[in-house]
Amino acid sequence: MKFLRLSVGLLALALTVNVQADNLPKKGKWESLFDGKDLKGWHTYLKAGEPASDKWVVDDGAIHLKEGRAGDLVTDKEYGDFELELEWKIEEGGNSGVIYHVHEDPQFKATYRTGPEMQVLDNERHPDAKQGRDGNRTAGALYDLQKPITMNTAKPAGEWNKARLIVHNGKAEQYLNGKKTAEYPTSGPEWDKMVSESKFKGWEGFGKYSTGHIALQDHGNKVWFRNIRIREL
Repeated sequence: MKFLRLSVGLLALALTVNVQADNLPKKGKWESLFDGKDLKGWHTYLKAGEPASDKWVVDDGAIHLKEGRAGDLVTDKEYGDFELELEWKIEEGGNSGVIYHVHEDPQFKATYRTGPEMQVLDNERHPDAKQGRDGNRTAGALYDLQKPITMNTAKPAGEWNKARLIVHNGKAEQYLNGKKTAEYPTSGPEWDKMVSESKFKGWEGFGKYSTGHIALQDHGNKVWFRNIRIREL
């Protein structure tokens, strides 16, 4: 009987482990989104098939926006659930962002009309850092939607920051320099409430898409991105 009970117990444990394993995200291989040499795999928003603006350049192994009015740079490919890693730095007083689940359609004139944004900012000098509510426009934050979980994670302007974004199974997490800055659902009642209390209230299409492009924002300031890689979950 002891042997039988032990066998049943081991079987139950094995089934539990298998169930838990089935619930874990199935991670794909890391894919580089930028080889440090050219902008292959990227295009200007709403200009697919055309060369990117010459204001987006490759500079010392990084994608560099050297001046504004270039338009946002977006991936050719669309992504749903994924893990994204990249490094960014911003000029003094600068503003930019990483935007995801962007729906590319002429009815939406900008990437931020549909995609949530992980903020890129010089917190010390740009006024956005003191606007919004409770720091929800500071670097690393889910822009204008959520107070950062960890404040003051960004390095000073001109220094490299490491960002990480995970989107999986209706939830998202954001990290900056190893610290979690945001965690939130990407749909449902809680998400809808967040949107209704933000500048995006009433915006048709905002946050409504579960797949889309990833965008690097042209906010008119010099910004750099490098070591950009992604894996689908």
